[in-house]
Order: sequence, then structure tokens, then C-alpha cells
Amino acid sequence: MSFLNQLKQQAKSLQSQQEVDLQHLEANVAATEAACKTAWHYLTELPRQLNVIEPAAAQLSLDGKTPWPAMKQTDFRFDARKKLLRDKEVFDYLALGWRLEPREGGAAKGSVAVNFPPDLERVERRLRAGHVPHERREQRHPDTHRIQLIVFEHELASRASVLITADHDNAVLDVRLACVSGLEIATTRYAADQWTTAVLDELAKLIVGEPSLFL
Repeated sequence: MSFLNQLKQQAKSLQSQQEVDLQHLEANVAATEAACKTAWHYLTELPRQLNVIEPAAAQLSLDGKTPWPAMKQTDFRFDARKKLLRDKEVFDYLALGWRLEPREGGAAKGSVAVNFPPDLERVERRLRAGHVPHERREQRHPDTHRIQLIVFEHELASRASVLITADHDNAVLDVRLACVSGLEIATTRYAADQWTTAVLDELAKLIVGEPSLFL
């Protein structure tokens, strides 16, 4: 066999592999888009119901010691954005966001005080997770001026969200949950072919505080 024929065979083999890879990618894109459309239909309808129900939020606390009052979940809103992937318009992400506020009495404020790094880090992490409006104040020793206590004065209000990001090439959906069952961030991943209405039902159960298998 001439060297030219060897090159022809090599090129043909490579071309065949590229076609197989492209078919695999296209199948992954199709599966991911189907999953996103399932989420879109479900999450378009869900806020309408939850805004009427205003379900109770999970018990909240910044330091694990000072509980917030009974909170409700309200003002649910859904958004979805698209992008171009290899000249094809596909879903980029789908997002559900809402507010947590006191069930009784309207706007209110609270405060927590910490003086050790583990507690400080926990409180700061939860403030960030919930986008809790707050002010930080330091109490210092009158003589040494060392910090004795850090006080966070904050609103008793938070934001929660579910962000679903599509990874079309790998046929997976990455899910980020912020303050869905407390002032924390949680993440999970689902294969596109596992993403069904039943899975979205489990997500809805998690949001309203019922036993859920979503995470």
C-alpha cells in the first residue's frame, strides 16, 4: 500500500470518528433541550401557584442560636435565557427566585454577635447566601483596641433561588439552590434523561418544606 493510500485511510477513519462524535454531541444537545423544555413548562406554572399559597419558609438563623420569626416565601418569579451553541439557539439557564419575609408584622430587624472565627465565618456565609441586607459593627476593648465582638445588624429578609444551568455537550443539568431550606447553598447535578416532571415535583416539595428526594 502506498503512503498516499495510508493517508487516505487515516483521513477516512478520522472523518468517521468525527461524524460519530458529532452525532453523539447532537444527541446530547437534543436530550438536554428536552429536559430544559420540561423544566420551562413546569417552572412557568409553579410561581403562579406558590404566590397564592405563600408557603412557610424553613426555620432560619444566622448563628444557629438566634431564630428568625416565622417566615413566608413570596414574590416567586421565573426567568430563562438562551444562547448560541454551534449556531443553534439553546437554553443557557433557567432560574426561579423569590423573597423570604416575616409572615406577620412586615419588615423587621435583628442582630447577632460573634467573637470567634468559626461562628464569624458561618454568619458571613449565611448573610451572603441569602443576600441579607446588613451592617457590621465592631466592639473593641477600650484599652487595647482589640476586637472583642462583631455585631451584625440585619434585616429579617432574605432571597432564595434555584438556578438550573444546562451543559449540553455532557447532557447534564447543574442545579444551584440558595436558601431553599435554610440560609445555605446546595448544589446537585442531574443527567438530562433523568430530568422529568417527577424530579420537578421533588424540587417543588423541597421548596414548600415537604419531604423530598431532590437532593
